[in-house]
Formats: sequence, C-alpha cells, structure tokens
Amino acid sequence: MGSRYGGLKQIDPVGPGGETIIDYSVYDAIRAGFDRLIFVIRRDIEKAFREAVGGRFEKRIAVQYVFQELDCLPPGAMLPPHRKKPWGTGHAIWMAADAIHEPFGVINADDFYGAHSFQLLAAHLQPDNPDYAMTGFVLRNTLSEFGSVARGVCQLADGCLESVREITGIEKNGAEARYKNGTGEFHALTGEEIVSMNMWGFNPTLFDHLRQQLTDFLKAHSSDEKAEFYIPSVVNTLIGSGEKRVNVLPTHASWFGVTYREDRPAVVQGIRNVIARGDYPERLWS
Repeated sequence: MGSRYGGLKQIDPVGPGGETIIDYSVYDAIRAGFDRLIFVIRRDIEKAFREAVGGRFEKRIAVQYVFQELDCLPPGAMLPPHRKKPWGTGHAIWMAADAIHEPFGVINADDFYGAHSFQLLAAHLQPDNPDYAMTGFVLRNTLSEFGSVARGVCQLADGCLESVREITGIEKNGAEARYKNGTGEFHALTGEEIVSMNMWGFNPTLFDHLRQQLTDFLKAHSSDEKAEFYIPSVVNTLIGSGEKRVNVLPTHASWFGVTYREDRPAVVQGIRNVIARGDYPERLWS
C-alpha cells in the first residue's frame, strides 16, 4: 500500500533504464531457473501494474495475476463489516492456492534480494524435498538509514529455523542495532542476527496449513480491524507442532528496500554499485 513511502513503491523506477526493484528480482529468478511468475496484487491496481511492470515480463516468462480480495476467505468465514486493511502475507499466499502445484518461492515485490539469494532458493526447491526454506539475511545488511523497521529475528538450530520473532522499531546504533522493549527501554542487538525478509521456499502442502490456520485466525481476530495473518506466524506454528522443518539458507547479500521515501536514493546507488561490479547489465531487458 506504500503508506509510509507515500505512493505505489512497487512501480517506482530505481534502475538506470527505469527498472523497478521487481525487475531485478524477476531477472535474478529467471537466471536461477524459475519458470513462472505469479503476482498477488490488489484488483484496483491491476491496470497500472500491468502497464508499468507485468507487461515487461510476459515475453520472457509465464506470468499470472492473482487478486487478494478481502472477502475471499475459507468456507464459513464472514468478512467483518468495517474491514478495509488486507489480511496479510499468509492470506496473500493462500490466494494463489489454485494456481500453484509445484515447489515455489515467495518474495516481497519491493525488496531487492540479490542473485545469490535466488540461486540458494532454486537449489532447495526440488520436487523430492519435503522441507520448507527461508533465506536468512544478516540484520545489519537490512536496516534503513532513515527510520526504524520491523524484522523477523530468527532462532536457529543445526541449520534449521526454530522460530521467527517479529520485532518492530529496530534502528541502527553504530555498527549494531537496537529497539525499544515494552517498558520503553532500549534493547541491544548485535547486528549479526539472522532475519527473515519474507523470502521463503514452500511446496503445495503449505496451502492446507494456510487454510486451517487462517480459519483459526479469523475465529480469534475477525473483529480486530488491524489484525493481519502473517506467514512467519504460520511457519512458527508448523515448526512448533513438529509438522514441518524449515531449512535456513544464509546469505551475506545486502538487502535494498524502500520502506521510506528517503530510502530511494540509497537504493538507486546500491543498484548502480552492483551494476558497476558486473552483477547486472546497464539495461536489464535490452
């Protein structure tokens, strides 16, 4: 929705040829071996999104659009009369259940993950691999210079995810980081923590879990106009119950994102840096 950014940040150009962040993600996904692209979007931005973004890819990779609608809920669930806010990332993924029948990756459209991250994810997503996966970023490489951010801070054991804890208000503190706890006091972070940036690898078994957990979520929270059904919560539940194992794929890639309007020049410069390093051509699609 771009409320903090002040506009539809997914279609804001950041590359020298007018490329958006999603252009770089699609470029990286194609060369990592992904062969189909599904955009989960709001129906009211379809025309602008197709013209500004989606249409560029349709000759290069199979493209499909899925619409996240507030009233698309599990059987028996009712839409609260005053609900306007989307239901969250878990609901967004569930919307694609009818379109996906093979292992798949999930990313945010406004995050730059880097080529190595897509290569790691593609290598994991094999038909005979029952485990889910999460690409893990180093916290220090994901912070904004212009304000606090929310990050899913991870606990790991033997290369697998034990839990994801959503921490809000994380800000830079020199080479480290910090956030305020419930009493308003600052709590220190080293900056070396592994965090989730919503880059996941799943297989279609996820959709049954999503339906059941979304049903339970709506029973408990349907009257809360701001409650959201987040994919890390779904994953935490599956890990806690022992139903699923989630492999962590660590990367030291620098994440770029545009949480705030002031982040954009840094993203533009970051793109120029990886082009100068030879990771990408000057013009992606020429």
